[in-house]
Amino acid sequence: MEIKKKLGMGIMTALLGLALITGGTFAYFSSTQTTNNTFAAGTLDLAVNPTTIVEVDNLAPGDSVIRSFELSNNGSLDIEKVTLETDYRIIDVKGDNTEDFAAHIEVEFLYNADKLDEVIYQTTLADLQDMTPEAINQHIFYPAFGEKGLPAGSLDDFVVKFNFVDNGEDQNQFQGDSLELEWSFIATQNPGDEK
Repeated sequence: MEIKKKLGMGIMTALLGLALITGGTFAYFSSTQTTNNTFAAGTLDLAVNPTTIVEVDNLAPGDSVIRSFELSNNGSLDIEKVTLETDYRIIDVKGDNTEDFAAHIEVEFLYNADKLDEVIYQTTLADLQDMTPEAINQHIFYPAFGEKGLPAGSLDDFVVKFNFVDNGEDQNQFQGDSLELEWSFIATQNPGDEK
């Protein structure tokens, strides 16, 4: 029994020593710091004022209408460029149109209200609808914005002149007709940068 007791004590001592050695390898100094981080996305908010740019009745060939509007960047990110999508619908009351009424409505984008004779770009509504967004930005908005685009919190004024072109020919097919025009202004942000 003495041997069993000594053997048991030896095993217990070995296990205790092993436990102390193992426990000692996990004893060390430590320090912990936690950081709180936030990623908040900016906003791109292009506004047009007024939302109805032109509404006119009783146009005759040779008439013109001048209207102004402003584009403002109400967001927190700079706008690099603005493009314009044009869509229209012709209401042909007599059903006798052989031509596109929009091809007879000329649009002149002017520099500002003080210089109404300085045209940025001139086209028809029919051609404007078929233009690519990049061409519209290059011809209409780039001359006004330049390389700076439309910075956050800023606005730019635009003046547009609509001309019902008198082509010197019979335009009776357009009597009583109307054209519903929808312009969608689309803003894109500047390229991202390192913060």
